[in-house]
Amino acid sequence: MGMHSHDNHSHTGHQHKNGHGHGHSHGHGHGEVRSFNTAFAIAVTLTLVYTFAEGGYAFYANSMSLLADAVHNLGDGLGLILAWIANWLLTFPARKRYSYGFKRTTIIAALANAFILVATSAVIAYESIFKLFNLTTVNETVVIIVGIIGIFVNGGTSLLFMRGAKDDINIKGAFLHLMADALILVGVVISAIVIYYTNWHWIDPVIGLIIVGIVLYGTWGLLRDSVILILDAIPHYIDHVGVKEYLQSIPGVQAVHDLHIWGLSTREVALTAHLIMPDKPLSDADYKKINNELHTRFNINHATIQVEAGSTADPCIRSETC
Repeated sequence: MGMHSHDNHSHTGHQHKNGHGHGHSHGHGHGEVRSFNTAFAIAVTLTLVYTFAEGGYAFYANSMSLLADAVHNLGDGLGLILAWIANWLLTFPARKRYSYGFKRTTIIAALANAFILVATSAVIAYESIFKLFNLTTVNETVVIIVGIIGIFVNGGTSLLFMRGAKDDINIKGAFLHLMADALILVGVVISAIVIYYTNWHWIDPVIGLIIVGIVLYGTWGLLRDSVILILDAIPHYIDHVGVKEYLQSIPGVQAVHDLHIWGLSTREVALTAHLIMPDKPLSDADYKKINNELHTRFNINHATIQVEAGSTADPCIRSETC
């Protein structure tokens, strides 16, 4: 999980202190996770029921834009199921082999979600281009009615995730997908109204292609954030420069090295660092203060600090590489 073994640091007088027991909050409690599980249950059920109905009516109405949105909705439904499973796994406690529990599954789910949307977008693009060169009539009335129902379904379910969207890319992914679908359907309904009055049937596949562009644009951020987390890179919302400056500002600290910050899940962040403190060690109260600062100021939930005297005769070998 990005943790370095400290076995090669056998300096006498070194202190290894873990911030996990100091009573600071570890992100969302199980009650909040369960409340999102309820939101996922409602969203998945409504999304899948609407998706299959929308797909059926899209074939009946011969509408590429409606079918495109149905395929996009199916991607969202599958993505919601993945995010739901990952969110549920967050409630599992750590165990002997999985010392961090199953938190990382949330990152895998977000990554899989992004890939699903890219794959469905390719299908939509192919079908839209085919229809653009093989124009057929569209039953605009059916498209308008089904589209309006979808706006309420997607818009309503997206609101279930608004509260957690800022803290967790999995919840954010669910929120953005559902909200985007509602907005896309607004475009689908408007295009059907235009076709109804003008008979410009080329508008339908063009709207399908526009949907592809919107989906890919929205998926890029989710894909980038997921890859960043799965590679143990510093999450984009963490001020790593500020973290290092804070650690260096602690009284008695001469240098900071071997500083690592990575995501344990889509909502929890861990840190390890070596502090060179030749004159004074840290007390339990100091550790508690450091952990509280890292949590409240920088949103870092799990901090492990190693203090070293910085002896020139027996220096920490990690200082050369980190």
